[in-house]
This record gives sequence, C-alpha cells and structure tokens, in this order.
Amino acid sequence: MDHAVKILVVEADPERAGDIMDALRAGGWGDVTVVADAARITATVAQINPDIVLIDIASPDRDALEQLSIASDARARPVAMFVDQTDEDLTHAAISAGLTAYVVDGLQKNRIKPVLQTAIARFNMMSKMQSELNAAKRALVDRKTIDRAKGLLMQARGIPEDAAYALLRKTAMDQGRKVIDVAQALVTSADLLR
Repeated sequence: MDHAVKILVVEADPERAGDIMDALRAGGWGDVTVVADAARITATVAQINPDIVLIDIASPDRDALEQLSIASDARARPVAMFVDQTDEDLTHAAISAGLTAYVVDGLQKNRIKPVLQTAIARFNMMSKMQSELNAAKRALVDRKTIDRAKGLLMQARGIPEDAAYALLRKTAMDQGRKVIDVAQALVTSADLLR
C-alpha cells in the first residue's frame, strides 16, 4: 500500500481517533480523515472518496452495521470494522453487509496495519471474483444470443449451423463489428417482425 491511499476513520472518541491516526502514520499512511459523527459518513465519503474506511465501534447492533455499511459504500471499497463485542448474528450481519474485515475484541494499534492490508487484499480478491462472474454471465448470454441468431439464419436460409455461424462472422467482419453485435441486431429484428 502506498502513501497516497486515502483513509476515512470513523471514531467518536477523540483520544482513540488520535491513537488510530498515530498507528496509521506509523504504518506509512498519512492521508487520513476522521469523522466523529457516524451520521456524517455518507457526506464525507462523497466528498473525499476514500480508498478504505476504518470504523471503530464498541458494540454495534444489526441496524448500525447495515447503516454503516451503506454509508461507507462497502461494495465499492474495503471497509474494516473494529468492535469490542459481537455475537453470531452480528457476525453474519457484518458479512452480509459487505464488510471486508470485522475484528472483534476492539481496536489495538499493532493490529491496524495488518488488518487493513488483509481487508484490501480480500476486497481486491472479491472484486476480481465478481468481475469474473459477471464476465462469465455475459459470455453465457452472448452465447445464447449467437445460438438464437444462428437458428434464425438456419431456418430462414435453410443452411447448416456452421454455415450460419460463418455468415454471422463474415457479416461482422465486413461491417467492422463484433459477432455478438450482429447476432443481437438479427435477433432484435426478428423479434420486431413477429
């Protein structure tokens, strides 16, 4: 992690906030903003667009977890939450809320850097997996569209499947387009003609 990383710290206690800032600076991170009022998280996130959010809260409830997750935009950045106590339901709620790290037994200065590094690595891994899943879903949808377009050509022209695909591919090359774009146009036109 480099020095340009922007970190938002949510901590109501000024002394604890100072300890967190000291630990972050010792870890090599200097661009830190502290918010004492949890109600200001959304506005601060919008204003500074932090790379990571660190939340220290003594004993959250399910609603607080969800609100903090939404306010810190946990799906768009790593969010690490340090809590003093939890139970099984809160742990599951934290995971469901998209928190990248949920650390029980409070915040300890010597654990901040490794927890944030782990949260960032986990967030990056989950983002990559989500991107791969989205690409696989898109490829499946594209494959179905191409198969439907081939079926339309086979029926309309009385040609075999390989010839239908060759026609789609030749048309795409001639028009400087992708095969999926030509297939989608054909399927859309066929739907309009029904």
